[in-house]
Amino acid sequence: MNGIYLKFYVHEHRRHHGILLYEWLLERAKKLGIHGGSAFRAIAGFGRHGVLHEDHFFELAGNLPVEVVFAVSDREAEQLLEVIEQEKVRVFYLKMPVEYGVTGGE
Repeated sequence: MNGIYLKFYVHEHRRHHGILLYEWLLERAKKLGIHGGSAFRAIAGFGRHGVLHEDHFFELAGNLPVEVVFAVSDREAEQLLEVIEQEKVRVFYLKMPVEYGVTGGE
């Protein structure tokens, strides 16, 4: 199938309506009927402000980037982006064409 690889970058402790933003994104996608999504915590990263965040052994409460990713249809991508716009959430995203599917037997 052809569709969209939709990726969001958020800080791990950023919240929306009292919920971690990456969890909120996953929950909203699930409510829209999107079949799957994942969140991945980075070991290091920086954003538009140039502040470098790194994971160190002694840091227990960092604020590292989290990638939230979905492989979805064009319509599902647009629906999720519309919900985010309606909620006035400011978040950086990537939207790339992708081919996806499932392999194997039963």
